[in-house]
Amino acid sequence: MKKLCLLAAIAAAAPLFAQLNVRSEGRGAIAIKDAHVVTVSGADMPKATVVLRDGLIEDVGPSVTVPADAWVIDGAGLTVYPGFIDALSTWGIPAAIPPIAARAAGAAPQNIPAQASPAQQTPAQPDRGPEDRPQNYSFERAADLVTPADNRLEAVRAAGFTTAATFPNRGILEGLGAMVDVAGERGRDMVVIQPIGQQITFRTGAGGMGRAFPSSLMGNIAYVRQLYLDLDQYKQVKELYAAHPAGTRRPEYDHDLEGLAESPRVLLPADEAQQIDRMLHFGQELKVPFVLYGVHEAFKRVEELKQANVPVLVSLKWPEKPKDTDPADIPNYRDLQLREQAPAVPGMFAKAGIRFAFYSDGVDTAPDLRKAIKTAIDAGLSRADTIRALTLNAAEIYGVSDRLGSIDKGKIANLVVMRGDAFEEKTTIDYVFVDGRQFQPSKEAQQGPAESAPGSRRPGPAPSESADKGDRN
Repeated sequence: MKKLCLLAAIAAAAPLFAQLNVRSEGRGAIAIKDAHVVTVSGADMPKATVVLRDGLIEDVGPSVTVPADAWVIDGAGLTVYPGFIDALSTWGIPAAIPPIAARAAGAAPQNIPAQASPAQQTPAQPDRGPEDRPQNYSFERAADLVTPADNRLEAVRAAGFTTAATFPNRGILEGLGAMVDVAGERGRDMVVIQPIGQQITFRTGAGGMGRAFPSSLMGNIAYVRQLYLDLDQYKQVKELYAAHPAGTRRPEYDHDLEGLAESPRVLLPADEAQQIDRMLHFGQELKVPFVLYGVHEAFKRVEELKQANVPVLVSLKWPEKPKDTDPADIPNYRDLQLREQAPAVPGMFAKAGIRFAFYSDGVDTAPDLRKAIKTAIDAGLSRADTIRALTLNAAEIYGVSDRLGSIDKGKIANLVVMRGDAFEEKTTIDYVFVDGRQFQPSKEAQQGPAESAPGSRRPGPAPSESADKGDRN
């Protein structure tokens, strides 16, 4: 009788397990046998086996023995790539970040917007950052905000993305980014490493305030410059106190400056040629490692970027003719040149030896991401350089190539398994592995919704059941 009850309980629970629609890590090994493996860090392997265990790549090579406990995927006709990395993102960040005061009072930072308290939903005043440093969120941590309940994550997995350098998205100094995987049971499960950098936006009039401060680009630059001057002095005072604490008044703790001090690099916006010139100079002035992002007009500054030896992040949101443009309007030469030349910039970088990676910039569906990447290929970027920009280059720029960006023994098991070569029109994604967790993107997710439109920064929370389909046993 007990056996019958047990069998009945298992049968009743089966649909619940089916709803997970993924194969979890930690249940023995997974082996992708006899597939074409693009390691990125080395030569391609036309017929090799990749073994995954406990979220890591246990082994890879043409003569690897399949473990006895492995669940085997026949790799015939399949190509295995490292999971793609979005080099500057908001993936996983909630649509409404709880105000500072509310979180200081004990609000959970990972609450999704629909679960926010009334006090969080309708703050009495706009959340402007510290009173003495408006629009400064240098202390905000993406690692504390990220949540798996972002419905963009399923869509970007369907494009082969497994990882993102994600940042908060408000103010001038937006806060400390984190390298996160785009799947997990909880937000903290998604975090690979943090902090990875401090993003600066130079938004003028940011935050929706009636009287924004600073209110101009030059005011923004002066403001950030002063913060970094304050940081230099803050460091000196702390070092002096650490060396001679007796008889010395201890320095006051400054959590704004601590956020700057903790950041290993700063990300500076530089879309136009003039901005590139300005940010190359400004980055050197700050005396910290820096990365430029945007760079659509870099076709005018390739030599300068090469000489500066600065890594760059290229936006996948290519310049387009505005949809509401009057057909009778004649576009100016600069706009036409930008639309034509911007997609060629990645190819120019590759030829010049400039290290670059791609970032989504609001392009958040599988078909739109593939289309944007293919646009760069059609403009002259080789497929090998495209794959490297989406994988190892991004990992190297953020200093995480020891764990991400290539298919090597010991690295995190983030892989995309395709039937066909990447970015070919008929190529489909059979499997995506995130931290060794297997997803099988649906055809609908790969093709996108009929009314798909790029540019949505942060949709609401995902439904409780994932549409990813996984093999289960």
